[in-house]
Amino acid sequence: MSFFPKICFQYEVEEYLTTVFRNNELITALGTKEAENKYQSLLSHLSHPPGFTTVRVNTHLASVKHVKKLLFEEIQKQFKGLCVPVLEHPKLQDILLIPVIGPRRDLKTHESEVIVGAQCGNAVLRGAHVYVPGIVSTSRFVKAGDLVSVYSDIEGKCRRGAKEFDGVKVFLGNGISELSRSEIFSSNGPLKGLGIRMIEPVYLSPSFDNVLPSHLFLQNLPSVVVSHILNPQPGEKILDMCAAPGGKTTHIATLMHDQGEVIAMDKIANKVKKIKQNAELLQLNCIKAFCYDGTRALSVEKREDKQEGPPFLPESFDRILLDAPCSGMGQRPNMAYSSTLKEVTSYPPLQRKLFTVAVKLLKPGGVLVYSTCTITLSENEEQVAWALKTFPCLQLHPQKPHIGGEGMKGAGLSLEQLKLLQRFDPSAVTLRGMDINSLQDSREDELISLANKDCIGFFIAKFIKSTIN
Repeated sequence: MSFFPKICFQYEVEEYLTTVFRNNELITALGTKEAENKYQSLLSHLSHPPGFTTVRVNTHLASVKHVKKLLFEEIQKQFKGLCVPVLEHPKLQDILLIPVIGPRRDLKTHESEVIVGAQCGNAVLRGAHVYVPGIVSTSRFVKAGDLVSVYSDIEGKCRRGAKEFDGVKVFLGNGISELSRSEIFSSNGPLKGLGIRMIEPVYLSPSFDNVLPSHLFLQNLPSVVVSHILNPQPGEKILDMCAAPGGKTTHIATLMHDQGEVIAMDKIANKVKKIKQNAELLQLNCIKAFCYDGTRALSVEKREDKQEGPPFLPESFDRILLDAPCSGMGQRPNMAYSSTLKEVTSYPPLQRKLFTVAVKLLKPGGVLVYSTCTITLSENEEQVAWALKTFPCLQLHPQKPHIGGEGMKGAGLSLEQLKLLQRFDPSAVTLRGMDINSLQDSREDELISLANKDCIGFFIAKFIKSTIN
């Protein structure tokens, strides 16, 4: 079942991906037809939101049981008494899962239309309301209080302020306009704040605007898995090399019981500010965030004793997380991927630069976790093959918890090595909708199993640095 069109790529990127998912190793293992079916299924899944909303509980401030109760009450209020369960995960005991209801096929559209940008549209499909900066155009006579149908301009071709749009648009649901057209497109510049309050979204997910902000962090399931695999311990010195916006950073600090030192780096100042804001909101004190380029984080000269920030001396960290900048093709939902092939292929060299610095900054016996939110071989399994060949001191290590699939064939890794990797592949389950009846008929363990698979595309590798030179 595919409610939306498959994700659309630029021609060169599509050709590139087709080659990746038809590689000889994969074809030999699966057969041409099965490999092609998996690839087409993946493209369909990427345009749809994950089947569950995942929130991480800030266990530094509250228990999972307490937050679960508060969250259940909040969802009932938002969904007007509709009984949607809040599930605890047996292997990730600091997250809560909320099944997503939809797609709802019985919604009727209204004459008044609002067109939003693709990024805003993706957020709406995951439970957000529409904020003014995301609105591209509205019908001519939209007033505050009007019922409107909201559409995503997935190709980015709608002219800002247009009164009608006949291009490719995808229906996201219905809402109530909080402002008139003239207020939305005020000559004083773009307004901030709520533009459309969604009342009938195609996919029904809770909104988390100002909902338990210090107790919850909205985070994709595989992103939570990463920090558990790193397994930071109280008192250790940890480096999060590409940390913004701070979800994994704050999770690491929480797992350490806020005891030790978590160094978070990002080279964009506004993103570093966001890390600091999240650390403050979640009341975590062991995080130190710095605006710095991770490729330059290794010091070649002696540091001053009082220097806290980068660059750092070799072998300074017990554990390092490299959640690398990547092509982001695993993010969901995404109906139109705009990056060029040149942009997509620019990431592996950068990832290798960061990885090389990470290996040098890691103490012997230390743990290095590498992760991306993309689906290519060149940024995932091929990087592992390169790392093992380039750094004899590194060994692949089993991951706990291991709830995704194994690595993908095509990079020349052995079956044993592939089993040590973790690839979250959305096409691992059949794309299906969830209505309230099928939800009530499902067992909890079935829903947990579905949540483990119907998530974003993601990749994780765990390395240990040998103590023997």
